[in-house]
Amino acid sequence: MAVIWVLSSSSDPLSVPLPHPLDWAGHALEYLALGFALGRATGRPGVALGLAAWFGAVDEVHQAFVAGRDAGIQDWLADLLGAWLGSRLAPRRAGSPPRTSGADS
Repeated sequence: MAVIWVLSSSSDPLSVPLPHPLDWAGHALEYLALGFALGRATGRPGVALGLAAWFGAVDEVHQAFVAGRDAGIQDWLADLLGAWLGSRLAPRRAGSPPRTSGADS
């Protein structure tokens, strides 16, 4: 989260402005990593996705106040897509019980 915040605080974090399809891919990749890390840390994909979605929204609002940056719903949707995929790819934590469908009870 700190790395994403620092990168979004700069008017040109990588010195190479990306056109929108590539920009959205960048958003998705960084939030894929965040979703994966949160998924591993919590062991709960839904919680990981919720945290990443919240942070993505806060970061987009933050970018609206940074000179040379813009905020947009499309960027946030790319963040959500990456976070969803990352949270689903994160393996469950060791020692956590396997999920049951409820039909076994």
